[in-house]
Amino acid sequence: MRNNPVHLSSLFENATEGIVVTNSHGIIILINPSACHMFGYSPEELESQKIEILIPTNAQKIHVKHREDFYHDPKNRTMGHNRDLLAGRKDGTTFPVEVSLSTYIQNDERYVIAFIIDITRRKETERNMILQQQQLEKVTDQMRLMNTDLEIKVEQRTIILKEALQRLEESQNELSLALDKEKQLNEIKSRFVSMASHEFRTPLSTVLSSASLIEKYITSEDQEKRSRHIEKIKNSVKHLNNLLEDFLSLGKLDEGKIGIHLHEFNLEELIRDTMEEMNPALKTGQHFTYEHNCKNIITSDKNLIRNILFNLISNAIKFSDISMPIHIASQIKDKITCVSIQDEGMGISEEDKEHLFSSFFRGRNVTNIQGTGLGLHIVKKYVDLLEGSITMESTLGKGTKITFSIPDKE
Repeated sequence: MRNNPVHLSSLFENATEGIVVTNSHGIIILINPSACHMFGYSPEELESQKIEILIPTNAQKIHVKHREDFYHDPKNRTMGHNRDLLAGRKDGTTFPVEVSLSTYIQNDERYVIAFIIDITRRKETERNMILQQQQLEKVTDQMRLMNTDLEIKVEQRTIILKEALQRLEESQNELSLALDKEKQLNEIKSRFVSMASHEFRTPLSTVLSSASLIEKYITSEDQEKRSRHIEKIKNSVKHLNNLLEDFLSLGKLDEGKIGIHLHEFNLEELIRDTMEEMNPALKTGQHFTYEHNCKNIITSDKNLIRNILFNLISNAIKFSDISMPIHIASQIKDKITCVSIQDEGMGISEEDKEHLFSSFFRGRNVTNIQGTGLGLHIVKKYVDLLEGSITMESTLGKGTKITFSIPDKE
């Protein structure tokens, strides 16, 4: 049964992938119907031809060299991942493919089997995904420009935000459909869809509902109700603005638009100022402890370090319960500045730790807490810009300690 020639022949003839078998001279000796249909040839036209007949004309010479190199070091391999690989049809047109190569020896002669997949639809899907992402970025840029003079233009902003929500929902449906059809779409895009759906929907819904209710409160006795809904709108737009700032920061980092500006400053003073600025964000009973050793003056980028501190302290507050302390420590030793932020909160599971600094990643135990999954990814980018390093220690249910170290540029 295992070597039944009838089954093997049926598998070869009915396979949906193109299958081409060549001998040690690169001559085609077998080709299945799927491959003939894919390239537009009949079997008679291809048998006894060099495999280069299926390669675009401008790449045939280099393919001969690649084929010879393969025979010098034959082993099973997959071609076309992470780079474009084109095949040529009989009519002269080209199309993208993925090719897997296998080799075997029979009667002292080596043969090569090529399994060929036409990935034209996949490439079209990827291009559509890129276009949709660009459209989403345009929408977020437009939304950021609309976050001024909110009280005066509530009705106008509500209409625009409603349209933006509709576009995001439509884009989410399109992205979800593409993900169902194309399993090879990368994990980052999937996380973005999930995050955007949750994080944008809630504040936008609050804005829309509050704006609608304001229209009903037309008398002076309703001023308190109007004020309450205006405050809800302000808080929701502030949250949206923070989301957009995360997106914009990530975009600038990825495009290399954030540079380093070095100057001397007092590290201890910067940390204390940041703690004081973060005091209003503390939950009931939460408080800071701070310990600093050695000198105070360092040479680095003060704004980048402040942004790092702001992100890490915000996380410590967010993921800790009420009455829990936030421990901050800093030291400067051998021209290396080390700062640690430690909480006694929910901690991070072992399986989540390796993904913690990835973009759009959020731990399984924090899905009910607002966030984009970009904060630690951006922190890691800032630390890299400063030529430093960042480490994390965490125990689920006991807390997390994150330490970043940067060199003094004096």
